[in-house]
Amino acid sequence: MPDTGRGGARVKICGLRQPAALDAAVRAGAAYVGFVFFARSPRAIAPADAAALAAQVPPGVCKVALTVDADDAALDALTGAVPLDMLQLHGSETPARVAAVRARYGLPVMKAVGVADAPDLAALDDFAQVADQLLIDARPPTGAELPGGNGLAFDWRLLQGRRWPLPWMLAGGLTPANVAEAVRLTGARQLDVSSGVESSRGVKDPDRIRAFIAAAGVPALTA
Repeated sequence: MPDTGRGGARVKICGLRQPAALDAAVRAGAAYVGFVFFARSPRAIAPADAAALAAQVPPGVCKVALTVDADDAALDALTGAVPLDMLQLHGSETPARVAAVRARYGLPVMKAVGVADAPDLAALDDFAQVADQLLIDARPPTGAELPGGNGLAFDWRLLQGRRWPLPWMLAGGLTPANVAEAVRLTGARQLDVSSGVESSRGVKDPDRIRAFIAAAGVPALTA
């Protein structure tokens, strides 16, 4: 797990596509930067474009690939084209699939789990046995086109007092205005944001990125 040593929560800015947004995330103190490889997402990026952006990421900032039910052929091509530090599985992958991906690619794996009510939390215990990290997101509504990045939050009180034996990240409906409250209610030390720092669907806003990371208590770089 990245260690910036700079205090505050660790922030992941996901769905990056523009160099200016990537630069804003890094300079503001993001610990993770995420690239989306899911064709139906407005944040999808081609591997060649992601590779160019990844080359600009300094050491110590974790480069994450978000995939959705990708098969081995797709992951082979992706990992061969883009220098990555972590794979984020954001589909209906089973614990067995998570374990297989982790073994095949030798990269840390973060598994996203959608939560809407208390029974959904049980899956977190299963994935905690095979993943390197958990991402706790809002479960998408029935019929939603995207498994995440929908700007929806769940009842954060569901996570009060809950802990897992591995790092976990809170996602879903986070914005510069509510991130401090989300941390207060959940105790989250890692945060993932995508739509909450956009000026329009799929377009990251550098000012909102900076505001979000500052609200999470992370000091910006001085140079």
